[in-house]
Amino acid sequence: MSSTPEVLFVCVHNAGRSQMAAALLRHHGGDRVRVRSAGSAPADVVNPAVAEAMAELGIDISAEVPKKLTTGAVEASDVVITMGCGDACPVFPGKRYLDWKLDDPAGRGIDAVRPIRDEIDRRVRELLTELVPAS
Repeated sequence: MSSTPEVLFVCVHNAGRSQMAAALLRHHGGDRVRVRSAGSAPADVVNPAVAEAMAELGIDISAEVPKKLTTGAVEASDVVITMGCGDACPVFPGKRYLDWKLDDPAGRGIDAVRPIRDEIDRRVRELLTELVPAS
């Protein structure tokens, strides 16, 4: 792993779970970690209920644009976290892969998105303590 760990979050549309996870890891990790997110079949825009849920935490993802998963993004990452993208994510030796089973916020309102956001936040904080131990 590089001195600054690189993490890639992948879900199907890159409009919900992976966007929340990337924003939360950037928020909590700052410059101690590099973060990317992508989707195997990216949507056109970030899910509005997801953007609203993140805004409640003071994190603005309204300008984010869903991105297509590329081999280069996987190759550049130390840790690849999938969230329901199935076999669409390429696998490379030497990478750490985690599969976070989370409900999909697609088509759900803010009340259903909040618990998903909070679970992602919990997992992101745990991941950060593994990747960047306190000194």
